[in-house]
Parts: sequence; structure tokens; C-alpha cells
Amino acid sequence: MTSAKQYVVGDGEGWTKGFDYSAWTAGKQFFVGDSLVFNYSQGRHNVFKVNGTEFKQCLKPLVGSPFTTGKDEIELETAGRKWYICGVSGHCSAGQKLFINVLEGSAAPAPTPVSP
Repeated sequence: MTSAKQYVVGDGEGWTKGFDYSAWTAGKQFFVGDSLVFNYSQGRHNVFKVNGTEFKQCLKPLVGSPFTTGKDEIELETAGRKWYICGVSGHCSAGQKLFINVLEGSAAPAPTPVSP
């Protein structure tokens, strides 16, 4: 059995403009129970959970409030596609948006080493 993973979005760069979040997600598998942590300077950015259309068009949702703490942790509770954007004017269009696909189950456990 494996435990849930916590992913810091953008690693050391955090949640910011001008970062390639598609490259950041490459090779990663996200599972139900994992979480995303969005680190940024409070007041300079935010995080909106959006749908696919809002993601493509960089639109803030009509319903719902942004995450604004500067260290927002979002648990991935259901499988499927997930989209996130920064709602500050111009930030999403400058690349501050994230798309992931969340899978059911969990990552395969690491093989147990064989004792000599």
C-alpha cells in the first residue's frame, strides 16, 4: 500500500507567471488522495479551480471563490481532468495555468528488496 503524495506545483518556482506547467506535469501521475500545493506570494496571485472551457479561455468561474493563502493545498478527491488558473488579470494568458488528469487507485508500490 502506498501513501498519498503531495506535489508542490512548479517545485521551487512555485505558482507564478512564465513557468511551463505542462513540462512540470510531464512524467507525473496524479492519483485520488494526492494533493497539490500552490506556493506564491499572497496578494500577487490566486488559484481558481475551473472547467475545461474556462481553462482554455482563461476565464474566472462565475461561481466559487479563489484560493488566496499563498500556500493553498488542494486534495485530489475524485478521478478525472482538473484545471487550475491564476485569476489575476493577464496571469493565465502568461501561462499561469495547470491541467492534470487524476487517476483512480494509487501508484504501484516500490518492489521490496530481497535480502541476501
